Amino acid sequence: MPPSSPFNIYGDPASGNCQKVRLVAEHLKLDYTWIDIDIMAGESRTDAYLAKFPQVQVPAIELADDRTLAQSNAIIRFLAEGSTLLPDDPFLQAKVDEWLFWEKYSHEPYIAVCRFHMVYLGKPKETREAWRVERGEKALDHMNAHLAGQDWLAGAAATIADVSLFAYTGVAYEGGFDLSTRPNVESWIIRCREVFASA
Repeated sequence: MPPSSPFNIYGDPASGNCQKVRLVAEHLKLDYTWIDIDIMAGESRTDAYLAKFPQVQVPAIELADDRTLAQSNAIIRFLAEGSTLLPDDPFLQAKVDEWLFWEKYSHEPYIAVCRFHMVYLGKPKETREAWRVERGEKALDHMNAHLAGQDWLAGAAATIADVSLFAYTGVAYEGGFDLSTRPNVESWIIRCREVFASA
């Protein structure tokens, strides 16, 4: 079950991984405090931060009993337990996990890193790594094909799989990716915004 007591979310507001956690917390109306962590200023590497989160990562959460958890997809899965964002059916849960693992291995390293290159480092689109761009394009094509004829990634309703992929796909243009040739992805982004971004 999601935490019943107030908890803290440590995150960088510009990070898609951090936005995943915020979107789930808002959607489920959880009681949390957001604590800004500027990763470019080294705030995730201070002694105080490392004492809580030795993984040197944002986002991270701190529960009322001082337990901590890092890794965005692990956090949103924990927060979504027992809610409509994580199906009860074991197979559908496994399908959600399939997308969470795919996002970390086959999507984020390309879409998010290209965005980091342009947004955080301020470098032009033309200087992105070609191999990373190619894999990002393939990831978006895979999503577009999967979303043909269905509204959501895993099952008939929105889940944390959609939150996880929405975070960076929704801003893929900031990493130099064009979604205009992927209408299924564009329609899915609109649905995600309606369900999550307005939470």
